[in-house]
Amino acid sequence: MKTKILLASLALSIGTLSAQNYQVPVSEKNEPMMKGEFQPTWKSLENYQVPEWFKNAKFGIWAHWGPQCVEGSGDWMARSMYMEGTSEYKHHVEHYGHPSEVGFKDIIPLFKAEKWNPDELVAFYKKIGAQYFFALGNHHDNFDLWDSKYQPWNSKNMGPKRDILAEWEKAARKYELPFGISFHADHAWTWYEPSQRYDRHGSKAGVPYDGTLTKADGKGKWWEGYDPQDLYAQNHPMSKGSWADGMIHSQWAWGNGACLPTQEYCTNFYDRTVDAINRYNPDLIYFDVTVAPFYPISDAGLKIAAHFYNHNMATHKGKLEAVMLSKILDENQRKAIVWDVERGAPNEIMEQPWQSCSCIGGWHYNTSIYENNWYKSASDVAKLLIDIVSKNGNLLLSVPLRADGTFDEKEEKILNEFGEWMNINKEAIYNTRPWEIFGEGPIAEADIKINAQGFNEGAYSKATAQEIRFTQTKKDLYATVLAWPENGNVTIKSLGADSKLFPQKIRKVELLGYGTVRFNRTAEGLSITLPEKKLNNIAPVFKIKK
Repeated sequence: MKTKILLASLALSIGTLSAQNYQVPVSEKNEPMMKGEFQPTWKSLENYQVPEWFKNAKFGIWAHWGPQCVEGSGDWMARSMYMEGTSEYKHHVEHYGHPSEVGFKDIIPLFKAEKWNPDELVAFYKKIGAQYFFALGNHHDNFDLWDSKYQPWNSKNMGPKRDILAEWEKAARKYELPFGISFHADHAWTWYEPSQRYDRHGSKAGVPYDGTLTKADGKGKWWEGYDPQDLYAQNHPMSKGSWADGMIHSQWAWGNGACLPTQEYCTNFYDRTVDAINRYNPDLIYFDVTVAPFYPISDAGLKIAAHFYNHNMATHKGKLEAVMLSKILDENQRKAIVWDVERGAPNEIMEQPWQSCSCIGGWHYNTSIYENNWYKSASDVAKLLIDIVSKNGNLLLSVPLRADGTFDEKEEKILNEFGEWMNINKEAIYNTRPWEIFGEGPIAEADIKINAQGFNEGAYSKATAQEIRFTQTKKDLYATVLAWPENGNVTIKSLGADSKLFPQKIRKVELLGYGTVRFNRTAEGLSITLPEKKLNNIAPVFKIKK
């Protein structure tokens, strides 16, 4: 009897512990997690192995595109338009109306994608060197860019009235690019909290914004029959310090006073994500989160990971070809999920493959960046790419599209210039692995820290001809100088005659896109003489033959 009581007590305590581990466990009633080799635990997920195709790909392009591009006021505009006094708020009031009368929900019908041609875009992305392609599935604005089963506010029901993901996927498959989907809507719960506010100054002071409207309020409106709470998710108390605009960043991992989401909300995100995985069979999925969606308060993220891996194996004859990416991962978590660094890089070679996501402008289209020529140059993109690849990483580059589905002529010029360089020098990038060291030069030798999830790429865009980065294949070593030297000569110190890093004899040095160049190897380094005329305005790449 005592044994039975003890076992019952133990079972109860284990059950309680399990419940305490996740304050908001999700329901699998609508979308069961696929069973298979992977379980929704770190111990199981750490058996993941990054597929070879991703290690070889090195460069992807991302269409981070949705209804927030309509106003052209940049990323997070659907949040900032509810922050009195911000440039996004002022722009919205001047051109569209006051957020108590015209909210973000009313911008959605203006997102028409009338010039969008996914086939032409993906063909262009492949032409300039992309080896995989990402589409935005939903952003923090909570709008699904597909024919969503669990979110009525979607691109099939309103706006373009097209299944955006389906068309992106079709184009990616046609051009044989692995297809990725990024999901960001888990944070709408806190991200949209400013929509519960009101003006504190002026003629509209005290008039609530539209963030707490309900389905009943839509009678006679264009959105009659739709519930704004399915979009805004604001039928809850505001988080601690919510009126402080920057507070959301310290609450990103659902701590520091963040209002915790309900089971219904977490399950809805889980259902939507699993539905998209089942429907579009993505090769990659990306989450703009700390560790995993709703981690550590919910099991949603780990269940999505297990489902994604098991589903991918089931559709690839038992071979795992999937890549899931998220941010701020510790060393063990990086065994289970591929680490993504936003707009930055670690200053060392990483044991596990990783990715840096960056953008030539803002994440959502921003007319100010266009007007002020603030885009990254083709040289900036190439510097970031080769630095990242030298450290065992991939670069996912976002190219902002306007609301009509096109990029502007300045972006096109940058991409074409980068593509020309890439097509000549791609052998130093694709299918390569890091060398003994990633590089040499003042930046390579500096202690450059990552800020939160990244945000240190500015240090790398300042690279001069002193900076050299290395990659290798089984046959050859490649050295990329991150700018053309002014004096026509390069000295690679790491390849000196007495170098322990490269004790082999160097029999030939080629400048990619040109041919054999003269060199001299001394104790000081490998000195290379460049041709009188530069091949491009980006960077010379040398193939060093053993």
